[in-house]
Amino acid sequence: MSLSSTVTGQTRVVTVHAERIDAAMAIQFKEDMRSATEGGPARVVLDLSQVTFIDSSGLGAIVASMKQLGAGRRLDLAGLTPVVEKVFRLTRMDTVFNLFGSLDDALAAEPS
Repeated sequence: MSLSSTVTGQTRVVTVHAERIDAAMAIQFKEDMRSATEGGPARVVLDLSQVTFIDSSGLGAIVASMKQLGAGRRLDLAGLTPVVEKVFRLTRMDTVFNLFGSLDDALAAEPS
């Protein structure tokens, strides 16, 4: 699992450099997200534009990452491919996370 992290304005952007977030990588994903998001801005955008598959373990890892951020911090998701977006909508996780079509859309949105 490879993640990169940058800060743009008041937002930390974490990009996933993998095609899958599944049971085989869920634990590593959570650890990498914890490292990438320690401290820093209150808003974190997870760029999933390279991810083409996610299973329930991957979904759980993203939810756990959101909880790791703690109170006062927010995790938004950007660049979901159609298959990944469908998983979030079918599981109603689109009511938990703000979903953006692209990273540019997420960065253009007002942080709240």
